[in-house]
Amino acid sequence: MAHESGGNQRSAEHPLSFPRQIFLSPDSNHRRKSSLVSSEDPRIDQRRTDSYDRNTACFVHSLLNGEWVAPAETLEDIDSSVREKGLVSGESRPEDNDSLSVVDHASRLPEQGAPAVVHSRHLTKRQLSDMAWNVRRLSKRLGSIKLRLTVKTVFLVTKVHDVSLIKLTREVTQWLLSKDRYTKYTVYVEDRLKDHPDFNAAGLIEEEPSAAGRLKYWDTKLASEHPQMFDFVVTLGGDGTVLYTSWLFQRIVPPVLSFSLGSLGFLTKFDFNNYQEILTNAFRDGVVVSLRLRFECTVMRSNPQRKEGEPGTKRDLVEELIGEEVGDSLTHTPDKVFEILNDVVVDRGPNPTMSSIELFGDDEHFTTVLADGVCISTPTGSTAYNLAAGGSLSHPENPVILVTAICAHTLSFRPIILPDTMVLRMGVPYDARTTSWASFDGRERVELHPGDYVTVSASRYPFAYVLPPGRRSEDWVQSISKTLNWNSRQRQKGFR
Repeated sequence: MAHESGGNQRSAEHPLSFPRQIFLSPDSNHRRKSSLVSSEDPRIDQRRTDSYDRNTACFVHSLLNGEWVAPAETLEDIDSSVREKGLVSGESRPEDNDSLSVVDHASRLPEQGAPAVVHSRHLTKRQLSDMAWNVRRLSKRLGSIKLRLTVKTVFLVTKVHDVSLIKLTREVTQWLLSKDRYTKYTVYVEDRLKDHPDFNAAGLIEEEPSAAGRLKYWDTKLASEHPQMFDFVVTLGGDGTVLYTSWLFQRIVPPVLSFSLGSLGFLTKFDFNNYQEILTNAFRDGVVVSLRLRFECTVMRSNPQRKEGEPGTKRDLVEELIGEEVGDSLTHTPDKVFEILNDVVVDRGPNPTMSSIELFGDDEHFTTVLADGVCISTPTGSTAYNLAAGGSLSHPENPVILVTAICAHTLSFRPIILPDTMVLRMGVPYDARTTSWASFDGRERVELHPGDYVTVSASRYPFAYVLPPGRRSEDWVQSISKTLNWNSRQRQKGFR
């Protein structure tokens, strides 16, 4: 039976103080023992129980916390409880956008220890369905309201290896640190810029002495371990820079506003030439946020098992994942967990032969895939590797999982689209000729040995993506038409 960490005391302290971690008791029915792992196991990624699982950086995630814990509670109920505390400014009118104001980071939670109980590597089927439904409902609601956040700390991400953008980063930093700004912002830039001559950090402080102590530097460790420090993220680059930002913030994601300074434009919608006006309006008047679906991917390693008196036993991955286990030993152990925005790919890697991959959906074995690999994509990632592999294009607001084979060794394997409430697993069978390799958003590269598999499910931590005012669904269609020349052809002549 699922129960909440932290008890009712935390909920009584603050209307938004909902716990975000789900725990399962050992006697839970309908759960395989290979799915349950002690939270004290040092092999589990400890990021699941550290401080930023118990802190939230923005109002968006506070609402999500409430939705996950109490699926039956409507968003309007949460809104009313927040209004009673004075956290919302402005009256809601059907014809206007609601204006929400978060004052002094009221949604952040105090540090508390996690209970030592059995921890689930993913939600139960019902919890997953409730969570996915509530994320979609909240995302739809957020599309018609404007979040006015108290922004004090700005996190700048610049396209890596593009020297031409360093001067633009300096320009934005100088503008944010200027004494002319009403708020004295603290600005974090990447630590590689600290000694870069084009950025000239010493010159910035000399030109604006009041910026001393407010210009700081971030690295990947700071972003991953203390995301609650940042109120707003600004990216300068292309879609790859946005993906990198998602990779930096593996759990909590502050609102991300992206300026178009790269090659593609699916995720970068703001014109840098107007950055002063855009940032001023965003901080003063608020922003419209879209919650992009992300996947939570868990790498599961096969545990070695031997029977007494025998050198080895033949094992079957399908039987281990959907059949009944024998004995008290666990067949698999979690190794690494990743939150991805684009796609997870299991392929043959450097091996010269094709991969053999077992594909599961929930507790059902779908098929054995003989191909160069399998791409499981989010709707956001449908225009990336999924598209190159022949998969379907999907609007980013669709609550779906896209599955596409890469160079399948059959003519009948067609791309499929599944609901985001399913839990998918891709595994390497024990009798596979070679290993396979898994990559997550094209960054982390992990070798999968026979018996290992990857679990893919809708993440509890969506990507908070800032939308331009007055542009939503039609903007995506314009993007694929402009970037991909979608359905572009000479118009047919009419009869005369």
